[in-house]
Amino acid sequence: MPFHRMGVHKVLGNVPLVGKVLDAPYQRMVKNAINIADLRSIAKLRAHKMVFDYLDAGADDEISLRRGKDAYSELEMHFHVLSGLQPPLDLSTKVFGEDVKLPFFACPTAGNRMFHTQGETAAAKAAQHHGTLYGLSSLATTGITEIGEIHKGPKVFQLYVWKDRELVKDVLQKAKEGGFQALALTVDFTWYGNRERDIRNGFTIPPNYTPKQVWEAIKAPAWSWDFLANPAYNYACINTEVPADSLAAFVNSQINPAFNWQDAEWLLGEWNGPSAIKGVIRPDDAVKAKETGFTTMWVSNHGARQLETSPATIDVLPSIREAVGPDTEIILDGGVQRGTDIAKALALGADSVGVGKPYLYGLAAGGEAGVIKALEILRVELDRAMGLLGTGTVDDLKKRGPGLIKRRHASARDYPDRYAFERGYGGGII
Repeated sequence: MPFHRMGVHKVLGNVPLVGKVLDAPYQRMVKNAINIADLRSIAKLRAHKMVFDYLDAGADDEISLRRGKDAYSELEMHFHVLSGLQPPLDLSTKVFGEDVKLPFFACPTAGNRMFHTQGETAAAKAAQHHGTLYGLSSLATTGITEIGEIHKGPKVFQLYVWKDRELVKDVLQKAKEGGFQALALTVDFTWYGNRERDIRNGFTIPPNYTPKQVWEAIKAPAWSWDFLANPAYNYACINTEVPADSLAAFVNSQINPAFNWQDAEWLLGEWNGPSAIKGVIRPDDAVKAKETGFTTMWVSNHGARQLETSPATIDVLPSIREAVGPDTEIILDGGVQRGTDIAKALALGADSVGVGKPYLYGLAAGGEAGVIKALEILRVELDRAMGLLGTGTVDDLKKRGPGLIKRRHASARDYPDRYAFERGYGGGII
């Protein structure tokens, strides 16, 4: 029987001091982190191995995962000098027609309470703190209404391709009532990707408490206490009546591989507002999406977690921009680890950039403080990059972008240690 069904959380929840003591070292490390790689290292220390690998992994051999990050290193930034700019710069822009203080935001990601019990609440508060957009997944472990009360700024609700249209209508209505201005339809998840780290770890939702998982839980006391001392989570946005031990089965029953362009057109009619198609990497699909009625193209390969050897999103971005023209909004996610990566994406055609893993590393490392830290790291890095480039505003960066970013002649693929996975992810604070 799952520990939560045995009422363990009611006992452990009465001694919150233990959790604070266990988390204290990680909070100190989060405070001293200087980049996203540091937060990743802290998250790896704090979290259960199964949970960290779920967050960190890609599909199959993880070639696309590595390429997605490496692609940014192959782009050089050709800067202007003596621009007379003084910090801080104006990083404000618009996303889905709404004013935001930053041109990057927290992507919708599933099951945040798996990483830290503060979950989506922490991420929404951090996005509110920084004045940027927040994206809520339809597989979130915090409800739509609760997030709407926490984050009063612009929000996008992400939806998978569900079979049950009545369920879809219900969720869309909740999103409208919760103050979500835009809808993002994820279209690259009609089939499940092959994530071999999850298979090796015996990953399940909820955990199945095998001897291996229990041993890994003992090695991650802060995460384990946090998990056991709080109520079990469910997919709060779609159906709070689904038992915790049936979550995966429920999702499996709802994903619709037969979903097509006609279904997408029906969905847009039900939503009747700003909408993004999330998971576009081909120019012809982008053109079709625009003709279907989507207002925003979201260039994404699902964090390299679906089709192995899919291209790096930054590499296909210019072709998507060319296909849809200068006036169609484009969001990009994938492979972003630095503020310089965000600057490159904006320069090459993106209007804004979604980040997922960077803020989830922060969440897994330190809850709300970790997410705030992750977004702050990226903000400072972007501010510095734009200043050094000689671009004082986001609009200036986008207008002058093509002349600022060049692909290096000697490819980074020539380096023998290119695929050393852990290289570049260390941290000098542990």
